[in-house]
Amino acid sequence: MYPVIARIGTFEITSFGLLVGVAALVALWLFSREGQRSGLSDAAINAAVGGVLGGLFGAKLLWTIEFSGTAPLSSLFFSRGGLSWFGGLLGGVGTGVWMLRRARVPVMRAVAAATPALAIGHAIGRVGCFLVGDDYGRPTALPWGVAFPLGLPPTETAVHPTQLYETALLLPLAALLIRCRRRGWTDRKVVGLYLALAGAIRFGIEFVRVNRAIVGSFTLAQLIALALIAVGAYVGAGFSRPRAA
Repeated sequence: MYPVIARIGTFEITSFGLLVGVAALVALWLFSREGQRSGLSDAAINAAVGGVLGGLFGAKLLWTIEFSGTAPLSSLFFSRGGLSWFGGLLGGVGTGVWMLRRARVPVMRAVAAATPALAIGHAIGRVGCFLVGDDYGRPTALPWGVAFPLGLPPTETAVHPTQLYETALLLPLAALLIRCRRRGWTDRKVVGLYLALAGAIRFGIEFVRVNRAIVGSFTLAQLIALALIAVGAYVGAGFSRPRAA
């Protein structure tokens, strides 16, 4: 693992921060490309930039709340790692939708165009989590288990690299979403597919993640994932007619 890429005086350039920046740039580029294909105005890009900022704030805030009690809140919020995907999704989409409505941009069309970018940005961000040793899984004897002696928190025991599991599943999801859009799926169906499959991916990975169960054997992330699957099924249900080219 490589938590720190370089130091300039007392300022550290972390692998996590670098990968989050790369994820944001790649996601914005992909959204711009998909947005042009959908005939979206330049205001959609402004909303996307706002969504990135809102997503980062929401991701950090929810992660800080989830792990409150393990360290002072200020230390958690300004730590070098630790982002909640659910917080990022809520903060990013919420901010983006608010800006889209203000600019009178069709919301569902813009969100559908953003789904591949959301998936691939999430995938790249998880590589940053791996490099900094955050969000890893339970101990494992499998040959690809990884120890994170400088992780958050540190562990000398080999664990599931769940960050890379998530990346390996999100990249095909991004490709699938692009393919579905090219084949003329309706915007609602694309959004529903993204929510359902992204929720299913996180729900499954939580079984080997180190998170506290709060309802039976389910973690908070699994409960939110189930809600996303349900919302995705509702949004996408009954919209099977292809969109006009």
